[in-house]
Amino acid sequence: MEATQLQIWDLIAEASLLVQGVMALLVLASIASWMVIFRKRQMLSNAKKRARKFEELFWSGADLAKLYDKVAGEQAKREGLEAIFQSGYREFVRLRDEQHLNPETLFNGAQRAMRVALTREIERLEQHLSFLATVGSVSPYVGLFGTVWGIMNSFRGLAGAQQATIAMVAPGISEALIATAMGLFAAIPAVIAYNKYASEVEQLEMHYDNFKEEFAAILHRQARKYQEQG
Repeated sequence: MEATQLQIWDLIAEASLLVQGVMALLVLASIASWMVIFRKRQMLSNAKKRARKFEELFWSGADLAKLYDKVAGEQAKREGLEAIFQSGYREFVRLRDEQHLNPETLFNGAQRAMRVALTREIERLEQHLSFLATVGSVSPYVGLFGTVWGIMNSFRGLAGAQQATIAMVAPGISEALIATAMGLFAAIPAVIAYNKYASEVEQLEMHYDNFKEEFAAILHRQARKYQEQG
């Protein structure tokens, strides 16, 4: 096993500078993608937990004004459903108290505020997913480029040889193929993570959008009740 590892390291050390540069680039891309994978995993896990926790509180029958004061008073940054709820209710109260508008205008204003908050939350959740997609799609081609270049150099070295044997080109081809392997090593986890996280973000987006519509309906009823009382 140690001899095999030593041989691989020897092949990498003996590769041309361009092939070594390709390998270094792929290693950096792999490290960066794994950092994104672990961070994104934690972010999405926290987003799901916070959404479940807030929905339980929201549907427990808590007064909306008190719930808004509780959310607004928290020191932690509002995210997910909390941010959507805060944006919608804040705009609803502002329009209701300052302009005395009709229910449809109150409803539409709250809807717009929540739509903006929803868009921001999805952008936050999708952050760095494009990097995983890029690593997953480009890395194999980068590795293939290093392989082709290494094989070209191996055959170029045979130009002055009177008798060509497989033993003469085998080391060069082997070191070149390492670049392809490293490209696949960087690409495969990135593609798997991208597909998984993109699906989870889509599910969260649907969850957030459903809550937005349900909350908007509640605000619409409150706007009509406020008008009747006024």
